[in-house]
Amino acid sequence: MKMKKIVYLFLLISPFFFGQNNATALFDAANDLYRKEKYTEAIEKYESILNQNQLESSELYFNLGNCYYKLGKIAPSIYNFEKALLLNPSDEAIKTNLSFAQNRAIDDIKVSPKVGFSNFFLKTIGFFNVTIWAWLAVGFSVFFLLFFIGYYFSATALIKRIFFVGMFFILAFLFCSVLFAYVLNRQDKVIRPAIVFEELVNVKTEPKTSSENAFMLHEGTKVFVKETLENWKRIELTDKSEGWIKKEAIRELKD
Repeated sequence: MKMKKIVYLFLLISPFFFGQNNATALFDAANDLYRKEKYTEAIEKYESILNQNQLESSELYFNLGNCYYKLGKIAPSIYNFEKALLLNPSDEAIKTNLSFAQNRAIDDIKVSPKVGFSNFFLKTIGFFNVTIWAWLAVGFSVFFLLFFIGYYFSATALIKRIFFVGMFFILAFLFCSVLFAYVLNRQDKVIRPAIVFEELVNVKTEPKTSSENAFMLHEGTKVFVKETLENWKRIELTDKSEGWIKKEAIRELKD
């Protein structure tokens, strides 16, 4: 009976480890192709990791973005840099390469300035993604438990006081981490960024082909999806312009 359990356990975990090893081998092979300037072949390797193993990382998307940038494909390069930034929002290399790619896009959409405490708050919590804030909350929970044990078993009043005060500080950090994770999670559900992939597309005033053109967009432009209606998506630009676009003309960054 014990042997069967071990075999079952091996069957359950072996695909994970073999998948990880295979993904690592593909990633190393793709990196080698990139160094040899074989960008098309490198892209095939990188994307096979995503398609076959469903393993995501900021490094993978970053390298994909670099390959597409080298090939002069603006929309895919911006898309992959943006995907990398979602997973690692504080990485300066990703931000730099994204700005290079965006400079090659045709559309120069102005950004409506955001001011006030809410903007400062969102920028602060956006330094980490939801997963990191959640793990920080777990870490603070562990520290809170350790400080509570220290307080409970301390023999002297001074040590008890130190642990007691520390518990309140850790509790405050724990609360903030949970709050930030909650706010970012809600943002992820509400804010739906996307990248235009068609070379040139007309944005309509209404969700139908016969309606008037509101404006035109070129590949690589970042938009925000506000609503979906059959084969159309209502989008908003960073300058607050709105219109309707065919859903196949864009690719959303969040699945």
